Amino acid sequence: MLSRQSAPIVRSTLPAVGASLGTITELFYRRMFEERPELLRTLFNRANQANGAQREALAGAVAAFATMLVERPDERPDAVLGRIANKHASLGITADQYTLVGRHLLGAVAEVLGDAVTPAVAAAWDEVYWLMANALIAMEARLYADAGVGDGIVWQDMEVAERVDEAVDTASLVLRRPDGLPTGSFLPGQYVSVKVELPDGAQQIRQYSLSTAPGRKTWRITVKRERAADDRTPEGEVSAWLHAHARPGLPLKVSLPFGDLVLNEEDGPLLLASAGIGITPMLSMLDHLAGTSPERPVIVIHADRSPAHHAHRLELAELASRLPNASLHLWYENKAGEWYESGADEPTEPEAHVREGWADVTGLAVPEDTTAYLCGPLSFMQAVRGDLLTHGLSPAAIHYEVFGPDLWLSK
Repeated sequence: MLSRQSAPIVRSTLPAVGASLGTITELFYRRMFEERPELLRTLFNRANQANGAQREALAGAVAAFATMLVERPDERPDAVLGRIANKHASLGITADQYTLVGRHLLGAVAEVLGDAVTPAVAAAWDEVYWLMANALIAMEARLYADAGVGDGIVWQDMEVAERVDEAVDTASLVLRRPDGLPTGSFLPGQYVSVKVELPDGAQQIRQYSLSTAPGRKTWRITVKRERAADDRTPEGEVSAWLHAHARPGLPLKVSLPFGDLVLNEEDGPLLLASAGIGITPMLSMLDHLAGTSPERPVIVIHADRSPAHHAHRLELAELASRLPNASLHLWYENKAGEWYESGADEPTEPEAHVREGWADVTGLAVPEDTTAYLCGPLSFMQAVRGDLLTHGLSPAAIHYEVFGPDLWLSK
């Protein structure tokens, strides 16, 4: 909660700060990387820095946090903070790094807004930052403690045990410990970070959902190769490297599992909606349900470009078929597109409803007490969320996961 002296100052200056957050965050990253250039090579996603996505996500998170502080002072945006804290934990972020970030972020606010940043204004926004930072530090400390490791000690040696080409530009990698011991436990829906060294010597980190149920001796991730769309969205550095080099025996640095899009263990109805590579956490949830709660009602929704681009297509159908109260609904932009299995007849998913076009859940019978999990492109998740709200679902019952910077709050 903001102090009594800072609350009116933040409320009055929030419009000016909010309007300038894009410029502020751009200057913040530039100043920080000038002082610590190694951070861009070893910690931050270079692609998201180049296309501005990380700056946009940071601006949205700061604006949302400050707005809640002044409009709903008795609440804290734990959903937003929890998502950030899990991402930070998967990167091994530690409390001391917040001092560096705060110095450059608040310095950027002062430089962009100039004389408007009086000592009182600077102190009020310093309070906003440290309320947010300390909340994240506390959450991350609990995540590390729950994982049984010291702060930031999340990296472990693993190796590729198996590679399977699942669809166009998409391959799954089975990961194992080199010592042969079982991999650690995780919750259905969580992800790990993978760190690779690129040809220029930079170490880059990306997150990938674990795509099978917990309890196996190995983990599995699924990597979609990100092709260059234009100058603003170049080819994915890590995904291209993994597709080129990931073969059995390849050593990898992999983090412990984190992520707050985790399946609840209740008995109420579920809706799992995914698009593209967003299918991966849903596979873990379905696999887990098939082994623990097969009678639970589940609506499974997936959208993709075509059957050839639908990773784990037959596996999704098989998992849904193991749940007697599940229904499977598929949408393809190009339903008649080439099927991925070479030389095979066009298969029919068992008990699946296959449609052409964009996913549309308005015609589905969704119980009001459903808990929904969404993963895929932001536009897909926003559209599905809007449809689910019209079905009567509570906003608190709709959860989502974003691969990359969380831009939801900046839109």
